[in-house]
Amino acid sequence: MEWKRSAFDWNQARAFLATAEEGSLSAAARALGLTQPTLSRQVASLEETLGVTLFERTSRALLLTQAGTQLLEHFRTMGEAANRISIAATGQSEAVTGHVAIACTNGMATFFLPDILKKLQAVAPDLQIEIIASNEMSDLRRREADIAIRHARPQDENLFARRVRDTTGHLFASSDYLDAVGRPSHPSDFSKMHFVGFEYPERMLGLMASRGLNLTVANFNFSTASVTMSLELMRKGLGIGILPVDIGTAYSELENPYPDFEPIEIESWLVAHRELKTNLRIRLVFDLLAECLSTK
Repeated sequence: MEWKRSAFDWNQARAFLATAEEGSLSAAARALGLTQPTLSRQVASLEETLGVTLFERTSRALLLTQAGTQLLEHFRTMGEAANRISIAATGQSEAVTGHVAIACTNGMATFFLPDILKKLQAVAPDLQIEIIASNEMSDLRRREADIAIRHARPQDENLFARRVRDTTGHLFASSDYLDAVGRPSHPSDFSKMHFVGFEYPERMLGLMASRGLNLTVANFNFSTASVTMSLELMRKGLGIGILPVDIGTAYSELENPYPDFEPIEIESWLVAHRELKTNLRIRLVFDLLAECLSTK
């Protein structure tokens, strides 16, 4: 791929990045405050400059080509760097202050946010950060939160979403519990074991059955909506549960009782109202969360 460096235009890069993140030319044009024909010309000019096709244009949507996918993270890095430059320049005359509310599950709040917030404090020490640790979906349009970390992409076109990290859920139990009841070698062995359920155990039965574990509600002696509580119940030997692999493997007293269990795919999306495009403090927090969560 030959890049004509002298012809590179940052406005074209912004057009590509917005189109990739928004999923359509019309949404990207609204986000950047441009007309759709102008945005389309910028994307086409960038493709000509780079000598590659970035999008496959279908009747319903724009799909990133392999080249577009490969370049997307590079352009995101450029965009975040440009935002940091803007923030640094603004900070010379005006400190970044104010309140930002972040909504996420208590697991995310406990295991991932503290290290990120420490970095944020070093960058913007005068920000007031509120953590809404709940499994309930905060309504960003009603300003119940400024930024949310969710496990599904929002469908509301008024929200801006970026996929930041994927992980998988696996079975975990304490070694003490498995020493006492025996380690399962076949799915049928689970029928007499105790489980720690997440919120409503009956909702887990179909998921478990799809992976060969035919359980009943009677198997779930404990249930909770809290990941941290589930973790502690497992560590105390009260049953088998499902944890994100990066959390479960961090505790030496836990082990995977049945490696043949098909992992559960877990997505994470960073979501904010489109106001983040112009709100300095929200953009700063959003970009730092995106950078840190994408590399974990």
